[in-house]
Amino acid sequence: MEVNVSLLKQVCEIAGAPGFEKRVRSLVVDLVTPLADEVKMDNMGNVIAIKKSKKNPDAKKVMVAAHMDEIGFIVTHIDDSGFVRFHTLGGFDPKTLTAQRVIIHGKKDLVGVMGSKPIHVMTAEEKTKLPNTTDFFIDLGMSKEEVEKYISIGDPITRDRELIEMGDCVNCKSIDNRVAVYILIETLRTVQDPAYDLYAVFTVQEEVGLRGANVAAHGINPDFGIALDTTIAFDVPGAQTHEKVTELGKGTAIKIMDAMTICDYRMVDFMKKTAEQHQIKWQPEILTAGGTDTAGVQRMGKQGAIAGAISIPTRHLHQVIEMAHKQDIANSILLLNACLEGMDQYDWKH
Repeated sequence: MEVNVSLLKQVCEIAGAPGFEKRVRSLVVDLVTPLADEVKMDNMGNVIAIKKSKKNPDAKKVMVAAHMDEIGFIVTHIDDSGFVRFHTLGGFDPKTLTAQRVIIHGKKDLVGVMGSKPIHVMTAEEKTKLPNTTDFFIDLGMSKEEVEKYISIGDPITRDRELIEMGDCVNCKSIDNRVAVYILIETLRTVQDPAYDLYAVFTVQEEVGLRGANVAAHGINPDFGIALDTTIAFDVPGAQTHEKVTELGKGTAIKIMDAMTICDYRMVDFMKKTAEQHQIKWQPEILTAGGTDTAGVQRMGKQGAIAGAISIPTRHLHQVIEMAHKQDIANSILLLNACLEGMDQYDWKH
């Protein structure tokens, strides 16, 4: 299976900070409307694309969640010289902000740069101190009067970086979690007849607390749940074998647990057997920190859901150089398709 890199590029590069997903949501709606029986949006802004099962009328419901939002920032202050202060939306390692371009989405988009104190005028102590996000400001190259023509307190900010191919990998900002958005779009395109009614949910505000998934799961009340998200691939120099979590090119990952979820043992077993039956390359994932929409899908329906997750191994997470292997992406689509079509063949009572 070939990865549609041009579509993935489009999905990754479009803006959508938590709570400000309008642009990516509009793109998703345009892409999935021809692929689903029904597309709707809830009050939180989640996009719900429904594909009915033909072989099991009045079927149970399976919710598959992929969050649309990307880590970003929000404008908190414009000083007398036109420099912009911000607050983070999602988790950042402050040192990754150095020398980056960003886009402030106001009355029009303005490109700015993350500035900080030059090393030439730092004290010896400052040179050895780890940076804080509060050490940075955004320089738009404009006066306060010019900035305020376009930018207001509360405007969202996203990072500026295009998608490129590097060897067998793709590299971009927001691979987390736009690669999963892409996978879910492609699954809606390729799945033939899901065993149960498929609720493909493109969720909002995951990066600030799984907020969209919680609301969507409560409304849908699924019997089964599958989250799609990136996971750590720490297969780099200096990493101990037990620290790697996953590795690029070793297959899609089947989540066993993360810090917010212990996946249902039945779903884990079903995914493993399905991968082996269809000869899909996979690897196990145990993530001892962090969480995904899996938690919301599993717990927020009225009876809870038999839930698990398909994870895409990704290097350099929460940076502008996130990297995923194209074959792992393809295997994720293949496994999701096989699971959705074969879910009624598994003994869920054991």
